[in-house]
Amino acid sequence: MEETQAATPLLGAAIRHEWALDWNYLTVNHGSFGATPKVVLAAQDEWRRQLEAQPSRFMRRILPDALRDAAARLGRFVGAEGTDLAFVENATVGCNAVLRSLRLAPGDEIVVLTHVYGAVRNTVRYVTERAGARMVEVAIPFPRPDSDAIVANLASALTSCTRIAVLDHITSSSALVLPIARMIEACHAAGVPTLVDGAHGPGQVTLDVTALGVDWYVGNCHKWLMAPKGCAFLYARPDRREDLHPVTISHGYGKGFLAEFDWTGTWDPSAYLAVTAAIDFHHRLGGAALRARNAALAAEGAALVAGRLGTETGSGNELAGAMGLVRLPLTGAATAERALALRGHMLDANTDVPLHVQEGAVWLRLSAQAYNEVGDYEKLAGIVADVLATHG
Repeated sequence: MEETQAATPLLGAAIRHEWALDWNYLTVNHGSFGATPKVVLAAQDEWRRQLEAQPSRFMRRILPDALRDAAARLGRFVGAEGTDLAFVENATVGCNAVLRSLRLAPGDEIVVLTHVYGAVRNTVRYVTERAGARMVEVAIPFPRPDSDAIVANLASALTSCTRIAVLDHITSSSALVLPIARMIEACHAAGVPTLVDGAHGPGQVTLDVTALGVDWYVGNCHKWLMAPKGCAFLYARPDRREDLHPVTISHGYGKGFLAEFDWTGTWDPSAYLAVTAAIDFHHRLGGAALRARNAALAAEGAALVAGRLGTETGSGNELAGAMGLVRLPLTGAATAERALALRGHMLDANTDVPLHVQEGAVWLRLSAQAYNEVGDYEKLAGIVADVLATHG
């Protein structure tokens, strides 16, 4: 697995010039869409220049090897062979490819977590409803999650009818870094294959998909690895590829995993090819040291905001990563509509933070990336306090 030995450089405001972000806007929501550095955008532009210089030559002569070279480099970063990886636009597309390739029968079950990402939940609904199968949800204790309880709840939900378990590596709504290795082990002990939605994994946590033993893993590169938008991967273990097909069937149908996924029709491949520049940038900022720094900053930021609001943080234990949770001190009903309205008011105040309803409360999710520093969360606390005073 590729890892940097470089020392962590000055971060926070000292390196904000590396991004094209508008710094009049408080950016503390890296987790939703990422933020691509200028040097990575420049690499993407160079690939686009080569493409447009002679599209036919590029697509036929340059792209096939360039795509596989990029996959090989990404594979080293996530602990896999390049031939184990196919590029996809985002983690949702990768999950769709796996789930819609399943041959379900009436009575079959797909296990998901209660904190499953909404788009993936809908995909599971789609494939189960069409087949007469059903979705089974595993409870995640919250706001004080416990690894042992999570694994036990998962194991107890697996039956002879379970065809696959869809597991989040890092939950979107609650920012939990789940004990994914133990969860995969529990599923395999019951003879159940696993699809891990690692949308927030690459670049936020150390990743070795081969060591995990997972059947399928999907990960976004445009979030925490900071590749261009629309860059993700699907890892498929060699024995789990025979019936796996992309969402779009094209000329490679029936010719194998890479033939099917590497070409699904004309598209701009520059985001995929620029992933190597994103990996270089991640290493330049410290790699593992950066990831540890971001996790510590997220915890500090969440504690600061919670203290200012007189409330509590969530998941402040070994399941915490580079995103933090703060419960909003609201009275009255905690509804999705109310959360959406409050988020709109925060957008009006020049910041954005996801607000999710969990266990009868509205929780704010903040992120910490290389360009953030403690002062950002002091500003966030002030904005949230003002919004709640006016609209809460």
